[in-house]
Amino acid sequence: MAGRFLARRLLQAAPTIFLIITACFFLLRLAPGDLAQIMAGEAGAAPPGYVEELRVRFGLDLPLYVQYGHYLARLAMLDMGYSFRHEQPVLELVLERLWPTLLLGGTSLFIAIAGGTALGTLAALRHNRLTDRLISFLSLVAYAAPTFWLGLMMIIVFGVQLGWLPTGGMMPLGPSPGGWATVLAVLRHLLLPALSLSLFYMALYVRLSRTAVLEVLKQDYVRTAASKGISRAQTLRRHVLPNAITSVLSLAGVHVGGLIGGAVFVETVFGWPGLGRLAFEAMLQRDYNLLMAVLLFSSLLVVATNIVVDLLYRVFNPRMSGDPS
Repeated sequence: MAGRFLARRLLQAAPTIFLIITACFFLLRLAPGDLAQIMAGEAGAAPPGYVEELRVRFGLDLPLYVQYGHYLARLAMLDMGYSFRHEQPVLELVLERLWPTLLLGGTSLFIAIAGGTALGTLAALRHNRLTDRLISFLSLVAYAAPTFWLGLMMIIVFGVQLGWLPTGGMMPLGPSPGGWATVLAVLRHLLLPALSLSLFYMALYVRLSRTAVLEVLKQDYVRTAASKGISRAQTLRRHVLPNAITSVLSLAGVHVGGLIGGAVFVETVFGWPGLGRLAFEAMLQRDYNLLMAVLLFSSLLVVATNIVVDLLYRVFNPRMSGDPS
């Protein structure tokens, strides 16, 4: 059943990816400015006829629909073009920046889901007490605060004032220490940007899981379990936590796109060398080939993460496993 479900989700994702590729291509091609002129400007003082030479070389003199067909043909061969700003193939550049974004995004999503579910469950179990009110208040603050502002405040407090954590980058300057020292260095650089990116979604999941747990605690089967002498820990593990987790997972996939969008600000603020920062640089430099590739990979990440979240949802909610749809 899992294999059929995965195959169906992949087939459903294919038209979405195709529409995203098409929309991005035409929107970027129809943007103001002459791409050949931009490329010539980056190359320095252009001799006479150089702009036209670039236009012919990269097929920019062809009709738009022909350019689109050529782009799809190259894309099928994993040729995403050349970045005139970085002077290297786009695919190589994107793959270099992909794993830092996967590390940041995956860590942030895990913190948001795990932290939000745990705090929301705790708030529900301490309903209308000081713990509940404190968690609810802090989640409201985290929800209202802009992500980039949180990042700047974390840099000022934990990086500059207290000096506990590094304020930017992914590794310290100088030679790599190697071994576990490298892993520890990456984790220290990862903590602030991951927290900054995850707090907004953690606040959402706190309120969502709190509501779900309160609803479960009111159900007759929970009261019946307690009357039969089943321990509170077993009741929480069998009934309360699965419902809290599934309520969060039902929306986590939807929020992945926003998480990747927020990574643009977070990676720029913290100097994290990922796809978000690369996309920001590509927009400033009007490096359209690079921007197209980043948008495509970001879309693939969103689709892939949604499929993983759907599979996890079926794990925590076994009733979905027999869904024939």
